[in-house]
Amino acid sequence: MILLLDIGNTHTHLGLATVSGIRRTRDVPTARIRSSEGVATLQAFIGKARLGNAVLASVVPDATPAAQAAVIQLIGRPALQLTPATLRGVALDYPRPQSIGQDRLANAIAAHHHFGAPSVVVDFGTAVTFDVVSPAGAYVGGIIAPGLSAMTDYLHEKTALLPRITIRTPRSVIGRSTREAMLSGAVHGYRGLVSELIRQLKTELGVRRLPVVATGGYAQLIAREVPAITAVQPHLTLEGLRLLALLHGLEPG
Repeated sequence: MILLLDIGNTHTHLGLATVSGIRRTRDVPTARIRSSEGVATLQAFIGKARLGNAVLASVVPDATPAAQAAVIQLIGRPALQLTPATLRGVALDYPRPQSIGQDRLANAIAAHHHFGAPSVVVDFGTAVTFDVVSPAGAYVGGIIAPGLSAMTDYLHEKTALLPRITIRTPRSVIGRSTREAMLSGAVHGYRGLVSELIRQLKTELGVRRLPVVATGGYAQLIAREVPAITAVQPHLTLEGLRLLALLHGLEPG
């Protein structure tokens, strides 16, 4: 098996993969990966699986050494880390490659492999990010907007009367309570934001057909009423890491 680690600010997404696909996934708090519990956390996820190699992407630089140390204890060598230097499967056309989030590069690898070029990934995480693979097959940049929870939490924290809400599909556009009004603004507003940005991306890329794949926590919820989103793949980032391992010739073990 190949161990996959997508280290995010709040959670780390773990995967176990073979040549043919991802076999198991789990989300754990990143705080556990960066602490003395790192090895035990990974071992509990791996179980009795036989590991051959590991691949990681990280947007938390100070968590990366702890994750690497845990991987070394488990398999005797560090994980392959996705960087512009190790990138495979998609070209890179970006002014400052080192500033690109490693998870965004993983998404681009998977999108290019499964959906071709051009294609777009919309990742609904702490921030919602759009990552663009150009018609020439290169990662060329994207868009970053506040995430759905970040937006609603901000309203709660910065106002005296607006509550914290749980994101779900609203019953109506017209809210009949403060919570329902906030929910409508968040969900319907986000669907409008995503639809408009996809429309503008099509115009800028000069294409009429554009595969758009959604991933991340709220992908299913938002994609349900956004016809421009053509696919939903919850584990797209891990799939990009799996493909990277294969492109580097890493053995599953």
